[in-house]
Amino acid sequence: MAERSSGEWSSGEAYERYVGRWSRRVAAAFVEGTVVPPGARWVDVGCGTGALTSAVLAAADPGLVVGIDAAEPFVAHARATVGDPRAAFAAGDAQALPVRSNGFDAAVSGLALNFVPDPPRAVAEWARAVKPGGVVAAYVWDYAEGMELMRWFWDAAAVLDPAVAELDEGRRFPLCHPDPLSRLWQRAGLTGVVVRAIGVRTAFAGFDDYWLPFLGGQGPAPGYAVQLPEEHRRALRDLLHARLPIAADGTITLTARAWAVRGSVPHR
Repeated sequence: MAERSSGEWSSGEAYERYVGRWSRRVAAAFVEGTVVPPGARWVDVGCGTGALTSAVLAAADPGLVVGIDAAEPFVAHARATVGDPRAAFAAGDAQALPVRSNGFDAAVSGLALNFVPDPPRAVAEWARAVKPGGVVAAYVWDYAEGMELMRWFWDAAAVLDPAVAELDEGRRFPLCHPDPLSRLWQRAGLTGVVVRAIGVRTAFAGFDDYWLPFLGGQGPAPGYAVQLPEEHRRALRDLLHARLPIAADGTITLTARAWAVRGSVPHR
């Protein structure tokens, strides 16, 4: 993650319970499709709690991964939990990375780009950090349709409070679609731009496994849930319980889709 308000993103543990556990599955699929030679130097922009950094370390045989995030609590969480000598973490701005130009073989970012105030500036900055021929790649949730755990929440919330539509990530983040992502990469001067879908299964042991992470306050939907009056929050909980596809054994199985985009830094 990157460029989030400190109030909205203040607990790595709560974020993990909410969406971090699912983002790790997407990160693994993303790295598998982002072909970078062994021994390469990676920078993970908006590293959050370390999901993408961990996936790179596990599957890409990097020489170094530098994780950068604006949220100090997330940097601390990643530093404490990743535990690999090939990884380093630092606080920093996605739009002004504290790294030298052409110092990396790949710049990647997971679930962060839509939170950056100026995405074109950010992507240009990521390209600056990568040597010619290197890779710049990122992925974001398909908030409008494919990220079902959030979609069910916002659709139910809108029944009780139509004004909540303005908070819905599906409306707030029009960037999170294939065409806007492709145009953003191309306008940054990157070549061979490709966008692909990544889908993972999100299985919940029961309704509480789905609902309780929304009470951790980490992200737009949980932030909305925790500020509701108790009676309204209970009504939202009950409506979700009635609407979700809960199996006879109490489990809930949803899917989460992300859009991944990649391109190469041209030789100058």
